[in-house]
Formats: sequence, C-alpha cells, structure tokens
Amino acid sequence: MTNHIVLFEPLMPANTGNIARTCAGTDTVLHLIKPLGFSVDDKHLKRAGLDYWKDVDLVYHENLPEFIDSVPDLNYLYLVSKFADHDYTDVDYTADDKDHYFLFGKETTGLPEPFMRQYPEKAIRIPQDDDHIRALNLSNSVAIVIYEALRQQAFPGLQRVHHYENDKLK
Repeated sequence: MTNHIVLFEPLMPANTGNIARTCAGTDTVLHLIKPLGFSVDDKHLKRAGLDYWKDVDLVYHENLPEFIDSVPDLNYLYLVSKFADHDYTDVDYTADDKDHYFLFGKETTGLPEPFMRQYPEKAIRIPQDDDHIRALNLSNSVAIVIYEALRQQAFPGLQRVHHYENDKLK
C-alpha cells in the first residue's frame, strides 16, 4: 500500500515545497496536476523543500482527467474539501493492498465544483470554524490528513522511537 498526495493546480510555491517535504518524510508519492502557478525551478519552491526534492517521488499530470485515469481503484480516492459532509477521521484508510489518493484543490478555489458533483461520496473535510477563516493552509491540511491515514496504518516504514544517551538524541 502506498499513500499519494495530489495537488490540483497548486499556486503557491511555498505550500508545494512544504508538502514535498512532508511527502519525503512520510514516503508518500506527490502528484502535481498542471497547470502549476509557478515554475518548478522557483526559488521559493526549492527553499521550502530545502534539500528534500531528491527524496520525493514526484508525478506530473497534464490535467485532472489524466490524473483520474491513472488511479487504479477510484474507491480509494478521497477529495479533500471544506464543502464535504464527512470528516477525514470517519474514513478507514487501512485497506492493506490498496493505494490511497488524497486530492486537494487549488489554494484559492479548491476543486472544481462540477468535478466535486461527480464524486460527492468521495469528499472528506477537516472540521474548521468557517466564521473566522475561509480555509486552512494547504500544507497544514495535507499534513493533517496524511498523518491520520498513517496513524491508522500504524505508520508503515516510519521510524517511531528515538533513544537518548547523555542528553543527546541518537
């Protein structure tokens, strides 16, 4: 089983860089659906991802339909949207033999409404106080969702224990 973070037409290089860093640290595949709102050579993108880009399994898609066609089992596609009815914690992400895909929308507009209407049963949300903010930061949202999936999966392949010796982390 592999987890996949998918960004639909991301606009902000710092968000994408932070997400790439999270993907590198969690062995999660990162998919970017074009058009991108920045160049992949953007200094802000590289600065946010620091030296982690070499450790990111990165896949580009020309458009949303191309990405959808690449997903082997749409039962394990999750659309992350503040307009969803189901919380991200209500889903079981433990299917052992299936890849899980978490699709996040553009920072300014989210996922296209016609697309969301096609797949309403796949939509999940992070609860938030809509009276005070429009939306959570994209990179924070990605971290919240991927770590819930990883928690349910018992953090496969991720180091969980650190030992201290003489007050130094080993």
